[in-house]
Amino acid sequence: MSNVKLSYKHLDTTAVVDIIQTRILSINERETVNIAVPEAYRAKLKPVPQRLMSIEDVFELVAEDRKAVDNLIRQRLRSDVVLVNQLGNYIINSGGKRLRPLLMLLSARVVGYEGFHHVHLAAVVEFIHTATLLHDDVVDASELRRGHETANAIWGNEASVLVGDFLYSRAFQMMVEVNNMRVMEILANATNIIAEGEVMQLMNCHEPDTTEEQYLEVIRCKTAKLFAAASQLGPVLCHSSEETVDAMARFGMHLGTAFQLVDDVLDYSASAEQIGKNIGDDLAEGKPTLPLIFTMRHGSPQQVRLVRKAIEQGGREHIDAVIEAIQSTGAIDYTADAAHREVDLAIACLSQLPDSPYKTALKTLAEFSVNRNQ
Repeated sequence: MSNVKLSYKHLDTTAVVDIIQTRILSINERETVNIAVPEAYRAKLKPVPQRLMSIEDVFELVAEDRKAVDNLIRQRLRSDVVLVNQLGNYIINSGGKRLRPLLMLLSARVVGYEGFHHVHLAAVVEFIHTATLLHDDVVDASELRRGHETANAIWGNEASVLVGDFLYSRAFQMMVEVNNMRVMEILANATNIIAEGEVMQLMNCHEPDTTEEQYLEVIRCKTAKLFAAASQLGPVLCHSSEETVDAMARFGMHLGTAFQLVDDVLDYSASAEQIGKNIGDDLAEGKPTLPLIFTMRHGSPQQVRLVRKAIEQGGREHIDAVIEAIQSTGAIDYTADAAHREVDLAIACLSQLPDSPYKTALKTLAEFSVNRNQ
């Protein structure tokens, strides 16, 4: 049985009730739970269904939109250059749940958008994300992603970088077609901030004195910013209020931060088969992620020396000892708890939206981000 304490002093009552009900449903899916609900909120809890949607239910809810996005991606990926077609199709079709395009679709439907531009922008978001993956794998010298060889391992670094550039430029071509300057502004700013985040991460590599605040700044720029952009584009297309646009941007930022925190947990707690890449990749690249930062704050002097040396030198020579140190200090639980707090804040951002299947789907997507094992 799990005992969950909830304290959200800075949130309004509606937001707290939303978090409590979503947490109850989410945990009931996995185990018996005893949640200490403050008396002030008990009377405001509404009758709820027996469970949240499953992630499969979410996919089904926007199945037609997702099919349209897939068709558009295939159509706009075409090029007269054979290598662009080969490499682009390889990376686009190499797996993944396409959560960022899904977020774009749901953010449009939840505010009542009924046009087609959300499909267009969902494809744009996926192209931007795929371009960042191609460039990341070159920078990190990665050889495995989603259980497959990386594009750079097959075609080389030069081809991967250039096809990544093609995807970026194709995304900007498609942005212009929407003929909305606010959309252009959001996506152009997001792309620039993502690039800054990648540079910040590079600067932090092999730097064991990286702080938790510096780490969080990196993941908010590198990962969460595209989640935020995808989340706010739907309300922008629908000419929703600035309050709604801002709330959805914050939802995406919190969701994206939680998503990356869980990725960092899985790098030290899952199998290579589950996460589709080699265990300890972050350590091998000298990246000081939150589990390592926490271990250096709370570990024994011997554990601190071990982790510092591992970050400074990179590689996997001491991976077993590092994982043992991470587990013994509670770093995995600390990082997972941080991810759950981000998800609760994301769900609170939805409190002003009217109840609908799309709002429920967004909550489910938030819970999925922290309860996944891959």
